[in-house]
Amino acid sequence: MNPSSYIFLFTVGILMTSGCVDSGLSEPTEPVLHDPTPYVLEVGHFPPPVLPEDNPMTESGVQLGRMLFHEKGLSGNNTQACADCHMQSYNFSDMAVFSIGIAGEEGHRHSMVLSNLAWHVHHEGSHDHGFFWDGRAASLREQVLQPIEDALEMDESLENVILKLGAEQAYADQFKRAFDSEVVTEELIAKALEQFLFSMVSNQSRYDRWLLGEVELTESEERGRMLFFDEFDPFNPEGSGADCAHCHSGLDFSSHQFGNNGLDADADMQDIGYMGVTGDEADLGKFKTPSLRNVMVSAPYMHDGRFADIDEVLDHYDHGAVSSTSLDPMMQYNVDYGLGLTDVDREDLIAFLHTLTDAEFLAEPAYSNPH
Repeated sequence: MNPSSYIFLFTVGILMTSGCVDSGLSEPTEPVLHDPTPYVLEVGHFPPPVLPEDNPMTESGVQLGRMLFHEKGLSGNNTQACADCHMQSYNFSDMAVFSIGIAGEEGHRHSMVLSNLAWHVHHEGSHDHGFFWDGRAASLREQVLQPIEDALEMDESLENVILKLGAEQAYADQFKRAFDSEVVTEELIAKALEQFLFSMVSNQSRYDRWLLGEVELTESEERGRMLFFDEFDPFNPEGSGADCAHCHSGLDFSSHQFGNNGLDADADMQDIGYMGVTGDEADLGKFKTPSLRNVMVSAPYMHDGRFADIDEVLDHYDHGAVSSTSLDPMMQYNVDYGLGLTDVDREDLIAFLHTLTDAEFLAEPAYSNPH
């Protein structure tokens, strides 16, 4: 045997032992299995929420919802995800007055904040506590699908979304883990998104730590807190509060009800709000009361984003409210008398509102883009 033959055999031996030559045998792929590991919702000092029995939260379900929330393939031209109009650093809202859809057109309302949705309870048989500014979705599961097919938002059919997701192995595997299904369906997309949104809990603010006795509020923050929660007394304006808590009450700083807060007179209303759902003229110009958690990073404000900053909001409640047939009765004092807020009052109220900012929530990696 000549020397070149030895070299050839030696080389082949190295290739075979190193695995560089395909022997035709491959390691068997591990099958993807259903993983119903329960998701532990960290509620902190909040009471446990009452969640849908037919959609128990699981780790794999929440992860699938997170993937979908950040998935641009839910839109018609694959350029926009839910997260593009609900940005984490803005309390899952949008800095734009009206969010921009995939065609570059504006929507009709400002993007709502998303936090503590697990506590937005819906009463069976009514739209009380419904979702969207006008409450047209009876459940969060119903709400999450509507922007996909809205022509001014993501402008895609659910049929196409199902086809796109089903064609990606990563999604096929995750639907199997989450729901033991090898088929992507509209219902399972909605359930996964619902689980992820339920997981988004904001209760680690400075105010929360004060409630738990871990910190003290400054003199200005404490005075702002008292102004916020104390009722307004038109007969003693100098000694009364700003009466904010009538609408922004509870641990989530929202009644989750619908109200008319004096933005427009009847003749000036461009958006009929809740009346469009109920058909009741008493609901003209009523909109869902948003949570004030993280309010200082959620500008602009109101359903139409008309107020650019918190000073404009205070101006409205202090002396800018106008009367209408469906005005919330508690707002009539604002119309008739005004709150008479001093510069110090305003500074203290703003100082208190800053205590509602939850920096951990705004930077929580579990809510970020997993792609």
